[in-house]
Amino acid sequence: MERVGETAPAGWQTGAMKKNWHFVIERCRPAAMVLAWVGASSALAQVPAAASSESSAAALLEKHAALAPQLAQNAYKRPLFLESSEGAKTVSGDAYAVLDAPFSSVSTTFKSPNRWCDVLILHINTKYCRASADTSPTKMAVRIGKKTPQPVKDAFSLEFTYRVDASSPDYLAVQLNADKGPLSTSNYRIALESVPLPAGKTFMHLRYSYSYGVAGRLAMQVYLNTLGRGKVGFTQISQGNKAAYVGGMRGTVERNTMRYYLAIEAYLAALAQAPEQQSTTRLQYWFDATEGYSRQLYEVDRKAYLSMKKDEYQRQQTLSAPN
Repeated sequence: MERVGETAPAGWQTGAMKKNWHFVIERCRPAAMVLAWVGASSALAQVPAAASSESSAAALLEKHAALAPQLAQNAYKRPLFLESSEGAKTVSGDAYAVLDAPFSSVSTTFKSPNRWCDVLILHINTKYCRASADTSPTKMAVRIGKKTPQPVKDAFSLEFTYRVDASSPDYLAVQLNADKGPLSTSNYRIALESVPLPAGKTFMHLRYSYSYGVAGRLAMQVYLNTLGRGKVGFTQISQGNKAAYVGGMRGTVERNTMRYYLAIEAYLAALAQAPEQQSTTRLQYWFDATEGYSRQLYEVDRKAYLSMKKDEYQRQQTLSAPN
């Protein structure tokens, strides 16, 4: 009996083709779940290296001014603007946000690859992150996998190169790059740039992108036809005479864009707590924040998320080299 969401698409619904469709589903399902994460986290587009800190800071402040109406009033009930795009072999997303934290705190946080790991682990699909202490440039070993507890050895591996592109009292730009990923995915780029604003706030631009080949597109199509069927992003589109939300790969990217923005927000908000309380505060903050967008982001209940993530955070602190 076919499970809901696994009906073969047009062209695959008879004879051997239908049988092959179900074979593809079973083989690609685990990778499809990972690529759903990839479509949102693995890659932030590169900040142009040739640009000076002064010109980059000025451009980002100009963007803040241009987005002022959208940041002040939007459906997110946060000073946030999201957008996404999809090409023939690439997908990308951008988040622009005003952070309720001083630039000094943002700069200190994201100039540290270890703190990046403490941010990344909040995402439901991140199973492990550890920055190397003895390599130049710094490498970050990341494992991504299921939305449920999973041995780290069974999760997919990504190795990011961490780099600070610019750091001054008025501008920060950092990026994480991974040339290769699972299932013919490549060119992962995770980039963050920020500038100080008045009243102790910071304007941030988070951008990600990645490329994929035939196997990656097939796995994502399987995900979108099965586990990802009915899942949507945040951009409203017209669908006949009705308003609807974008789906497909752009919807996947937007969901993960929001998850990473909320992870950054959660990390910064927890800095006011005593050090021994910060990890628990971050996890609680992140889950509670995602509940505000349950149509897009709900996956597991609060108890399941907190239990899983506390175990994964502890594993991240103690396991130096996963097998």
